[in-house]
Amino acid sequence: MRRRSRRCARRWQPLDSTTARLAFAVDAVAFDLDGTLLDTVHDLAAAVNLLLGKLHLSPLPVDVVRDFIGKGIEDLISKALTRARGVPPRDGEVVALLPLYQQGYTLELGRQTRLFPGVGSGLERMRAAGFKLAVITNKATRFVRPHLEHAGIADFFEVVIGGDDAIAKKPSAEPLLLAATQLGVSAPHMLMVGDSVNDVRAARAAGSPVVVVPYGYNEGVPVQTLAADGIVDSLEAIADWIKHRSAPDFGSSKSS
Repeated sequence: MRRRSRRCARRWQPLDSTTARLAFAVDAVAFDLDGTLLDTVHDLAAAVNLLLGKLHLSPLPVDVVRDFIGKGIEDLISKALTRARGVPPRDGEVVALLPLYQQGYTLELGRQTRLFPGVGSGLERMRAAGFKLAVITNKATRFVRPHLEHAGIADFFEVVIGGDDAIAKKPSAEPLLLAATQLGVSAPHMLMVGDSVNDVRAARAAGSPVVVVPYGYNEGVPVQTLAADGIVDSLEAIADWIKHRSAPDFGSSKSS
């Protein structure tokens, strides 16, 4: 795990045994879904291209769709239509196409989705250590639990917040505040783990510490440019740098 230097927002230092004092003192850990827990880009791209095909438009490469992920289905459809046609969608067109896209995504959900390396073992370690775990995603709520169940990780999470559950999506603080309330913890004592600027901004707005993974989507923007508290190579590594606030050796931790 690499942690942001206090001197410069874009200089990072490795966390090792000499820097363990910088770990996070928290009660809970919340995770983004797409690009953090699950590699869903192939399912998403397949659903996008099913929609484009029905509109007699050419399919988009997976790597193009990858950079459209992060702000929810409507934003994904809007960007896909703009790229395929060369002009933005008409007023109301995206909303009108939502049922058609969701029909295709229901067919594709889980077919090519995979856990990122270290996710299963990392969740096991955090649960065994007694941390409360949550998922906070902008993905339409109806698709979230099926994804988690298909991937075999649904039972790890006490709380699941989808894109339809809070009054606003990330980067608003509302989904994080809702998750913290349902978990019975305060937002500053819940670590957010994500892969994009939306996760970082939402965490900052909620007052939560936040780390990012380097393997996610983030709309094609390097995570090193984000104002996160650190970059962690895998979820398993996170377990090495979080402790409960009540831990007796945590007097010098970042969060209190």
